[in-house]
Amino acid sequence: MITKNIRVCLTPALFNLYSDRNSIVVVVDILRATSAMCVAMDKGVKKIIPVSNVEEALDYKGMDNHILAAERNGKVVQGFDFGNSPNDYASADIDGKTLVVTTTNGTKAINIAKKDHRVVIGSFLNIDSLSDWLQTKTDDIIILCAGWKDDFCFEDTLFAGALVKKLKDSGGYTAESDSAKTASLVYDNAKDDMYDFLNLSEHRRRLASLNIDHDIHFCLQSNITKVIPIIEGDALVSLK
Repeated sequence: MITKNIRVCLTPALFNLYSDRNSIVVVVDILRATSAMCVAMDKGVKKIIPVSNVEEALDYKGMDNHILAAERNGKVVQGFDFGNSPNDYASADIDGKTLVVTTTNGTKAINIAKKDHRVVIGSFLNIDSLSDWLQTKTDDIIILCAGWKDDFCFEDTLFAGALVKKLKDSGGYTAESDSAKTASLVYDNAKDDMYDFLNLSEHRRRLASLNIDHDIHFCLQSNITKVIPIIEGDALVSLK
């Protein structure tokens, strides 16, 4: 049996230390970008174009069948159709659309990783289907936590620990780095009540101050979709 290695990159600022041009990169921004992307694709979005800044997103304004989303510091950017809330996508008429999106942290992490790696999108919402798919591959795995403005955050590390556990329990994986072990410890301490554990999280408090605490509950649900967004060229599409 091939033994595959799992590494956890705790912030995008450290990614140059992990990049090897061979591993599959799982980008995660639990609160809320990658969760919202999974929901949008589950609800029928044809593809998602992650862009780095608001100006680049506006280049697509008025294009047929395109919808625009922009979030900064937890808030919808003025003039855009959507922000970063998975609940908004869950109730929207977006079937067949192309979503152009820029967020504070998640799209930055995607665009860093996609330069040299195969990139898939992770969230608690698709964790089992993602884990099952990764197990069919022979590649090592880097879990890239989007963090908060290049800093560490609890919620992404929590997900990294959950995914490390699933993959290690399946057999054939090692995860011996300190960052992977840290993520596992975070998950072990949080798994019985992740919402309560995230009282520690700065970003949970940011979202609560914006009266969107319901998004946190939504993003901590497990397996409400089997969709796995994957980069093809410069866009995310649903893995077939």
